Amino acid sequence: MIALSLAEVAAAVDGRLVAADPDARVTGSVEFDSRRVGPGALFVAFPGEKADGHDFAAAAVASGAVAVLGTREVPGVPMVLVDDALAAMGRLARAVVDRLPGLTVIGLTGSSGKTTTKDLIAQLAARLGPTVAPPGSFNNELGHPWTALQAGPETCYLVMEKGARGVGHVRYLCDVVPPRISVVLNVGVAHIGEFGSREIIALAKGELVEALPADGLAVLNADDPLVAAMAGRTRARVVRYGEAADADIRAEDVTSDERGRPSYTLVTPEGTAPVRLGLTGRHQVSNSLAAAAVARELGMPLTELAVALGEMGLVSTRRMDVFERADGVTVIDDSYNANPASMAVALRALAGIGQDRRTVAVLGYMAELGPYEHEGHVEVGRLAAELGVDRLLVVGEPAAPIHEGATSVGDWGGGSVLLTDQAAAVEVLRDELRPGDVVLVKGSRYRTWEVADALRADAAAGSATTGDTDVAAGGNVA
Repeated sequence: MIALSLAEVAAAVDGRLVAADPDARVTGSVEFDSRRVGPGALFVAFPGEKADGHDFAAAAVASGAVAVLGTREVPGVPMVLVDDALAAMGRLARAVVDRLPGLTVIGLTGSSGKTTTKDLIAQLAARLGPTVAPPGSFNNELGHPWTALQAGPETCYLVMEKGARGVGHVRYLCDVVPPRISVVLNVGVAHIGEFGSREIIALAKGELVEALPADGLAVLNADDPLVAAMAGRTRARVVRYGEAADADIRAEDVTSDERGRPSYTLVTPEGTAPVRLGLTGRHQVSNSLAAAAVARELGMPLTELAVALGEMGLVSTRRMDVFERADGVTVIDDSYNANPASMAVALRALAGIGQDRRTVAVLGYMAELGPYEHEGHVEVGRLAAELGVDRLLVVGEPAAPIHEGATSVGDWGGGSVLLTDQAAAVEVLRDELRPGDVVLVKGSRYRTWEVADALRADAAAGSATTGDTDVAAGGNVA
């Protein structure tokens, strides 16, 4: 963060100083975890159900914090008192961003692919100048200001992922950190239980392009009609990306290798160039095109851009992370989260990698689908069968409609089983897996990753016996 006096912090957040020196300066980071506090930091104390940050205020100061931003006084601790610490953190982030006129803020949203695409954009931007981006999916009212407060005078690019649980949420995040470039990836049914319909999801996601200034840029997916229609909701310039014939940044001649890594011809107004991605999944074509559109706007030449796209790797964990085990089993760990759209692309990736090999899908529950829950799970199971997945392990009773959908496909040559929990799935895999199999593990955040972790642990144990330490590390080969 840029250095600010406590008087300036208090003014920015509409707070008042208690037992604090107005001239004392915050020169370190802004943290809400007292374990991360270092010299010159500002500690933000949030009340919580299990722990109250104010109870750690004295320890934060002892660790070097200049003051504590909180909602009640703590004896002997310099405080910036506010009514709402989370709102104050947002106001502080806005004050910092407003003091960085050379900063380019890139915001992106979508129903799926946000975190991966955020990571791709950040990797490309970092080749052009110092870049700040959130870790993982830190994209809410807390993660947004915390990330923005990492920016300093040397930062050129701030890449912000924007999540939403309803209309107005993206608008609020844009008020905290106004974007100059906005990227909208897609409108699916993720969180449809909270929104009600895809049209309302589109309304919420489109708030990102409405927030742009007239000299900004909206990067829109030409292959998604609901996203493409957002061009009419912004006063900014619009660039469309995708495989549609009218896309400004386009992929042609798309193919995939035996690991599901796509190659294509990148078509831009400046010319064409071949691209070979190191990422697994046909959907990465769209993600990489969105990142390419941003990098082009930032000034990256076409030839450099094509090379850079091929050199990008995974940053956030459990997102199409492909690793080989010593026994010849290939595992696709996509266990971070799931919705019907991301399930579909993962299953297609499994089918692509698993050509002429036995394929196994371990699928868990998809949350926040509301009235679409049953049908959404049925569709996923049906797709798994239609793609020819050989073995389907459905984990947990809430995910049972996946099993229902798969077994409804009459000419499917595979088999499905409904299991009670992750441990049961691990036992089946240990009994049934054989060299050459390809396994996909995916589900919402209901411990589905325990299956992937067990497969990694088995790989490490097996390679310790064979001496193949390189494979044992479970390194990403995507």
